[in-house]
Amino acid sequence: MKKISITMALATLGALPAAHAQSSVDPSSVTPSSVTPSSVTMYGLMDAGLVQEGGVSKLTSGVSAGSRLGLRGTESLGNGWQAVFTLEAGVLSDTGRSDQAGQLFGRQAFVGIDSPLGMLTIGRQYNLQSQALTDVADPFEGGLAGAATNLAGYSATRIDNTVRYTSPEWRGVTGTVMVGAGEHTGVAADQRSLGLALGYVNGPLTLRLARQSRAGEPGKADVNNTILAGNYNFGVATAFAGYGRNTGDGSTMFFAENPYGAAQAPAQSTDSRDAIVGVSVPLGATTLLASYVHKDDRDAANRDARQLAIGATYALSKRSKVYVAYAHIRNRNDAAYMVGNATEVGTGNRAFNVGLRHAF
Repeated sequence: MKKISITMALATLGALPAAHAQSSVDPSSVTPSSVTPSSVTMYGLMDAGLVQEGGVSKLTSGVSAGSRLGLRGTESLGNGWQAVFTLEAGVLSDTGRSDQAGQLFGRQAFVGIDSPLGMLTIGRQYNLQSQALTDVADPFEGGLAGAATNLAGYSATRIDNTVRYTSPEWRGVTGTVMVGAGEHTGVAADQRSLGLALGYVNGPLTLRLARQSRAGEPGKADVNNTILAGNYNFGVATAFAGYGRNTGDGSTMFFAENPYGAAQAPAQSTDSRDAIVGVSVPLGATTLLASYVHKDDRDAANRDARQLAIGATYALSKRSKVYVAYAHIRNRNDAAYMVGNATEVGTGNRAFNVGLRHAF
């Protein structure tokens, strides 16, 4: 990462007439030691790989993790309090275009206060259920062909217009609440959201229970995605597991057209369960990955699906790695789940990836 530390005395404002004009402070009376320190960190990640899926071979961006460019800043307010902000833009490394449908800072955009009482932030932020799934239960971390998100859950990865509070850690326990305003004209309740999460970390053990709810469109049931996720680092390997429940219209992945030519287009599941197990095994610079995900559709159509995935990463350095992965989904009863990756939903029920990512 490249860090730009900014600690300036107001006396330097003499060289900036416009800024001086807005200040009632006499620059000559301010000493450097009285200035509040602040810092801004520029960071990013670039990822590009070859993807073969559904009979198509292509070069694409964000296979293992979405390519991005971000700014993160803090300003000390004293007594352990600080102002914070994050602006993070998604980038398509294969074309240079913006990701997230062209939003400038479509990955994250929030401002807040961090203090001994916890952190309060406001803006576009990560869905709590989605975070628990990718950060805790999935050895592929929501990326590569083996991403558990191909089957498990389906709340938007990020939610606009949210207020989020995370408590201080107490004996390894933290709690998070996130409320989102729908802000849809004429339909006050539409898309309003509520997220709750409870996490526990104790040495090699990580557990998280998370629920994300969203008000449904008029005439449709509210969407609820809940997951209990965990992993345990045994040293020689880390084991991953998760179990989720999804209810309501829009609670699971849905494709309007069945890509496999079935006579009947698949209906959207409104009640399903997800089971995830996986493992990562470090062998020097190489890490082996494997996972199994089962989607249990509780609707009458019983459109279940199972995904088996294997993969490996090789660390070229602390910030650069190459990767390879393969996943296959077995759909039942005209289900149409597809193998995607960290950025794309995919075009078929199997895919192979190979590529490179670099963080800075």
